[in-house]
Amino acid sequence: MSKNKTNKKMHFLIPMSGGMAIIFSLMIVGILNAESELEKVDKARKNVLNIETLDQMEKLPGDLGPLPPVPVPADNPQTDAKIELGKMLFFDTRLSFDKSMSCATCHDPAKGYSDGLPRSIGFGGKELGRHSPTVINIAYNGAQFWDGRAATMEEQAQGPIQAAGEMNLKPEELVRRLNSTPEYKKRFLAVFGEGPSLPNVGKAIASFERTVVTQDSPFDKYMRGAKEALTEQEKKGLILFVGKAACSQCHSGPNFTDSSYHALGVPQVGPDKEDLGRFGVTKNEKDKMAFKTPSLRQINQTAPYMHNGAFGTLEEVVDFYNKGGASVPTKSSKMLKLNLTKKDKEHLVAFLKALTGKLPVVSMPELPKDH
Repeated sequence: MSKNKTNKKMHFLIPMSGGMAIIFSLMIVGILNAESELEKVDKARKNVLNIETLDQMEKLPGDLGPLPPVPVPADNPQTDAKIELGKMLFFDTRLSFDKSMSCATCHDPAKGYSDGLPRSIGFGGKELGRHSPTVINIAYNGAQFWDGRAATMEEQAQGPIQAAGEMNLKPEELVRRLNSTPEYKKRFLAVFGEGPSLPNVGKAIASFERTVVTQDSPFDKYMRGAKEALTEQEKKGLILFVGKAACSQCHSGPNFTDSSYHALGVPQVGPDKEDLGRFGVTKNEKDKMAFKTPSLRQINQTAPYMHNGAFGTLEEVVDFYNKGGASVPTKSSKMLKLNLTKKDKEHLVAFLKALTGKLPVVSMPELPKDH
């Protein structure tokens, strides 16, 4: 037996305690899972379609398709009165300590319900560490925020109000302000059967946000049978999206997100020296520098991109993915060099822009007076 074969055999005959055996088994499972993910990506990239075949497909890889009706939780049913109350609260600066900020400050309807900045500006004019995610179509998401720390939209709506770095308003002061406004007090009683509270503020705002939905993009029309709704270039981009570029491996489902978290190696920019992403919630090592997959709907209205606004254009984002991201210890096994040509990248960006539809027209509501 050769020396190499002996070493290989000895390696697998190393005695292990029960704990070490479990760790070793987990390592093997991790390797096998990584290979499985690589196989999925490789299979997707070898999926060659032409436009004629694409036009005949009723179902696309990754379950891409039109959005279903907006899901509404049983404990927060939609009503017109609740939506109107939520809209008023969404635009009201009284929800911040110094009355300088509202939800709409960072989620401006005129800026794709984001703020157009790489990273949001918080309380006292301080730059925050992350880009403000859009509100558009978040009704279809599971957990909220880039790290998924809020399980529901109702919970998310309460977070920035209390956060010291954002709106910086204590719940008791929020309730006092709303109770001192007769119109708000009246509306809360009518909608919830009780006076203002932080949880009910969250429910009202979430109800309004569930109306911020776009379902009529050229892609949606195409999938509903209007095959002329996408141009030839956009169709080529869609073929790349589900094939060579393997985008649908993560940007899947009707809302173009797997609602999961991935480390891509996005460059660290902004005031934070380090952002560990999902790890801050789970404390799981594999979640370090992993962030939620954002929806790609309305993507050309919500620049800049990534969790920290590192890229200003869709072209920069596509270039980053084409290079396979950057090196981080926890980088997703799905991040591979794509070898896209210049034309490929142009087609892909054209398709991404075809995911934009019409937004509901929202104007600034008349807000109640204090007295």
